[in-house]
Amino acid sequence: MSDYLPHTAKIVDDISLVTTCKTDLFNHAPAKMYMNTGSGLFGRPSMGAWVTYGLGSECDDLPGFVVLQSGPRGPRGGSVLWGSGVLPTTYQGVPLRNQGDPIVNLSTPNEISASQQRQVVDAVRELNLKRLVETGDQEISTRINAYEMAFKMQTSAPELMDTSDESQATLDLYGIKDPKETSFARNCLLARRLVERGVRFVQLYDTNWDHHGGPTENLEKHLPLKCQDIDQASAALVKDLKQRGLLDDTIVIWGGEFGRTPMGEVRESTGRNHHIDAFTMWFAGGGFKGGVTHGVTDEFGFGAIENPVHVHDIHATILNQLGIDHEKLTFRSQGLDFRLTGVDPAKVIKPILA
Repeated sequence: MSDYLPHTAKIVDDISLVTTCKTDLFNHAPAKMYMNTGSGLFGRPSMGAWVTYGLGSECDDLPGFVVLQSGPRGPRGGSVLWGSGVLPTTYQGVPLRNQGDPIVNLSTPNEISASQQRQVVDAVRELNLKRLVETGDQEISTRINAYEMAFKMQTSAPELMDTSDESQATLDLYGIKDPKETSFARNCLLARRLVERGVRFVQLYDTNWDHHGGPTENLEKHLPLKCQDIDQASAALVKDLKQRGLLDDTIVIWGGEFGRTPMGEVRESTGRNHHIDAFTMWFAGGGFKGGVTHGVTDEFGFGAIENPVHVHDIHATILNQLGIDHEKLTFRSQGLDFRLTGVDPAKVIKPILA
């Protein structure tokens, strides 16, 4: 474990490290789409959408699939990374904001009472139901559900985002200095709160890791700072879920869209170019073994020499641990049966499963 990740080093007995992950695409946005949807093409459902489609959600006043973001900008690729693709849009991810209303325009205007708003929602629902009967368009059903969910979230979302009920010990565990400040650490805490409330799939994005080396993207200067942003909180999420009895039923997945080269891009620079042949991800909880490492790379860390693991293998394994056969979770659209793992062979990574 890198010296830049001292907190993660303390939870190695709870995680499975896969050091030979492989992907097919080497530019950020396409590679992010590939990691999230199993394809580099637009219009495919994200893994979170597939999971909520296959399993539903245990929460009726928050979305089944929630997205939280940190860093100076959003992830390259944008909302397609948590989109529903060919699935009904009710399964797409819902980004929650850290400042102001969790969702834009969620709050009721002061001059509108709760009973007045309920009348509006009910009236719109009746109109939508009539249209649904006439057309059979399932997107109208999605619209009906969206109105109802928004109405419920006017109470549930602000309560979720208000962390004033968390103890100082919990804030210290995550390394949260200001509970109102947007950060990866705060998002990790919110992820635990979402899991407690029965949200099925929570996805955290943290940006600004693209340190290629050289004067403006200095690896030695910027990588330690980014590791500090995520190290303590990542470990804290695993610890917190475990101490609350939630880790056995929750899978924590940590990784990026590809790896980085072991050799430098420019003279006297440390390597950091995009690299698709061998990179590391880790998994905790949900039936994954703790304290194991899977895969062996060559002496430079450039390529896998034992147990290569493709992105589709990762997807198949995650679905397996959720009780889903990746070959049977399909959705028919335009004459094709779509699935997360595509048409290429994909295998469950059994050595890292308990």
